[in-house]
Amino acid sequence: MADSKINSLNYNGLSEKTGLVRIAPAFLALLLASAAAPAADGPSLEAAANDVDNVQSLQRGARNFMNYCSGCHSARYVRFNTIARGLGVTEDQVINNLMFNADKTFETIESSMRAEDARRWFGQAPPDVSLIARAKSTDYVYNYLKSFYVDPDSPTGVDNRSLAGTAMPHVLWELQGYQKANFREEPIPGQDDGASRLVFDSFEQMTVGTMGAQEFGGFVRDTANFLEYIAQPERSTRRKLGVWVLIFLTFFLIVAQMLKKQIWKDVN
Repeated sequence: MADSKINSLNYNGLSEKTGLVRIAPAFLALLLASAAAPAADGPSLEAAANDVDNVQSLQRGARNFMNYCSGCHSARYVRFNTIARGLGVTEDQVINNLMFNADKTFETIESSMRAEDARRWFGQAPPDVSLIARAKSTDYVYNYLKSFYVDPDSPTGVDNRSLAGTAMPHVLWELQGYQKANFREEPIPGQDDGASRLVFDSFEQMTVGTMGAQEFGGFVRDTANFLEYIAQPERSTRRKLGVWVLIFLTFFLIVAQMLKKQIWKDVN
């Protein structure tokens, strides 16, 4: 395998099982549950603009997931050998770079965190994220990971614009830095009593992370891309097969039409 593919599994010199050292207390923690739900219509989502057929992006996303996420989140519907095939790497490379808490490549991704510890620390165990990109959309995951802001009233010190009241701490603060959310007051439509509500206006950077905004956006995009991939590992194969099926059906339709004309040519 080319060295470029090997390096794409590593980030800034982080190779092999660095996730055991840098494991975050949660990653995508409690995406499906929170103390308070967002507004019914929800915030507008920036498009992730990811490409699930971009193998190098998927390799980087796998690295991100295993280093910052797998300590708390499981992905029980995908096996390591499936990831190896989809990412264009060998099983030995998966073993050396991605398998932190598994022994065999036919095993699935299991969280390193004990469920009872998770319930004590976060109120409930972080969910399995195998299908999170299908359940909530890739755009949602992308925006969620970028939308943490400082909130002194939160038990974790942060809240999230995409999921208000989330129990997840900002595990990527070292990369992104901390930002604060600016809100503006607007009257509630349809109410004449002067009632108003706070509406999100913008984020303002408070502390600088190790990545710039563009680099961090790419980091999050790769991670969301990988989560979309593991939700449907067969997607690319299915689409390629579908193209050949359509080509065959089109060819068969042409032949059938020609045969029909030949058979019925003498019939008035």
